[in-house]
Amino acid sequence: MSITYFQQLPNFEYNSRLPGEESIGDYTTVKNFFRRIKLSDNTFAQTSMFAKFDIVGDQRPDNVAYEVYEDPSLDWLILAANNILNVYTEWPLTQQDFHNYLMDKYGSHEEIYAVKEYRTQRVTDSLGKIILMEGKVVPQNFSITFYDSGRKTEETRTTITDEYTNYDYEQSLQNDKRSIFIVKPQYLQVIFDEMENEIPYKEGGTQYVSPTLKRAEDIRLYGSY
Repeated sequence: MSITYFQQLPNFEYNSRLPGEESIGDYTTVKNFFRRIKLSDNTFAQTSMFAKFDIVGDQRPDNVAYEVYEDPSLDWLILAANNILNVYTEWPLTQQDFHNYLMDKYGSHEEIYAVKEYRTQRVTDSLGKIILMEGKVVPQNFSITFYDSGRKTEETRTTITDEYTNYDYEQSLQNDKRSIFIVKPQYLQVIFDEMENEIPYKEGGTQYVSPTLKRAEDIRLYGSY
């Protein structure tokens, strides 16, 4: 069963502002894009409904939806399962877009691959005990002195930093976005049922017309000046 994003959104009517229309009863009907489709907190709490997924290459949300559900129109569910509001900033860039982004931000390949900072390598003692975790930002000439319980001596390690370029930094941000969650296919109907209950307008208020329609109040003023 396929349900597209726009099919689920309710409608909203507002007073027409088109030139030449004189009737105060003229309304234009549009989809209410402010009524965003989102999964409930209760659904997110059901961790068994979700599975991890790694975005590969230039996969878009519709590509992922096709791979997981064999239905690209369920791209909205891929985004909703990860609370993604802005696909341009919260989804991995394509290779071309990533290159363009880097050039716009840094201006040249030299700056892109310039050293941003230095990070530690992992340091262990003779027994394999971790003394220093990798990835900590430190000065270039950072060193560490520690007591090696296996050798029963004091040890000093130098040359334990790696260059971390602007490219490395930006690429790590993109890679972080590649790990997402998807709703397991067997729970699709549960999500569809939830949407059918949550998306319609609830009765009440002056704008309510029906579960699928609200109408804005006429705020235009008429008279001679």
